[in-house]
Amino acid sequence: MTKILARGGRASGYLAIRYVRSLLLLLALPNALLLGWLIPAFTGGLVRLANSERCRAAKFLGLPQAEELPPALPRQPGDVMTLFRDKSFKRSLRCLLMPVAMIPELFVAVIAVVGAPAAVLSMLLWWADPGNFSLMGLDVDSWLEALTLGPLQVGVSLWFLGRVAPALARGHARTALKLLAPSQEQLLEQRVEELTKSRAGAVDSHGAELRRIERDLHDGTQAQLVSLAMRIGVAKQMMADDPEKAAKLLDDARDGAEQAMTELRGVLRTMYPPILADRGLAGAVSALAARCPLPVELRVGALGEVPAAVEAAAYFVVAESLTNITKHSAAGHVDIQLERRGPELYLAVTDDGIGGARVSEQSDLLGRGSGLHGMLHRVQAIDGHMELNSPIGGPTTVEVILPCG
Repeated sequence: MTKILARGGRASGYLAIRYVRSLLLLLALPNALLLGWLIPAFTGGLVRLANSERCRAAKFLGLPQAEELPPALPRQPGDVMTLFRDKSFKRSLRCLLMPVAMIPELFVAVIAVVGAPAAVLSMLLWWADPGNFSLMGLDVDSWLEALTLGPLQVGVSLWFLGRVAPALARGHARTALKLLAPSQEQLLEQRVEELTKSRAGAVDSHGAELRRIERDLHDGTQAQLVSLAMRIGVAKQMMADDPEKAAKLLDDARDGAEQAMTELRGVLRTMYPPILADRGLAGAVSALAARCPLPVELRVGALGEVPAAVEAAAYFVVAESLTNITKHSAAGHVDIQLERRGPELYLAVTDDGIGGARVSEQSDLLGRGSGLHGMLHRVQAIDGHMELNSPIGGPTTVEVILPCG
């Protein structure tokens, strides 16, 4: 009985909400038909309604978030040509079929939810006003009719609640997902647009990374090597006249060589951390967590074979996230989850800090934002997806999904 009530109540609620939205759509339909071509807001509103219906349908069916129709094309009032070219608007016109199913869906929802309680009340109170209470659509004038028709109506209502309403709700949801889905051409255009943006971001990020490496090598390692060469040359000239001073210069040159090697290793580490080759992604992330000054709870599942580019991207996301948390979040605890989900690598970094993190190309007054922008480009460069959720007051969660195929 509990399962019937839970399943039927959820389905009846879904159908009832569809009825209300269909009724509102029906009321707005005359104005939409008369003024929709003139007022762009009607066009955008219908597309948003279609996306909302698909989202709710996917949620009811327990499916992943459905692909949304692209926003309506921007147009001027009265621009009918753009309206006719708008594929999202033409697809969302199928929402106008919702009022067709309005009455049957409400009928099923009412029987499923109200039928059994109404039967019990009618069975108990018919004697107070004989002939004015009905069961199964028939007037009740005797206890025989009440005790016969009452249980029958309860059974029919429970059957509607447990079977008919869920089946109808699932059918409505599947139909909405199918009818209001973006066309293959729209999905392809949207995918091309996303790839174009991610490629542009990847090129910019790659260029910035190359400039940073060049600057590090020029200002650091190259300067050290030039100084090293000069010291060795001077020591060679002084070897015959002042061996002690020449030896001191050679000692300084050795120290300079070690410092140059350290700086060079630092530059190489930013390109592909050696710890990934030595200890793998799980070990490298564990090392980052161990070096973090905040308490870190690390949960690592089975990762399997992970491409090197994906390993590097995940490593740098964790490293940048821990750096940001330490500098800006005022957090007291960090949670890292890393696991393989089918063909994808899932990574989530959560802190209990003050929140308010945003992705931006330029740092704000507190120095926040640009690091997240770099993380986003690094993830998008390998066709991954990054989601940032950071309300004011916290917590902040960075979720990353990276394809491993």
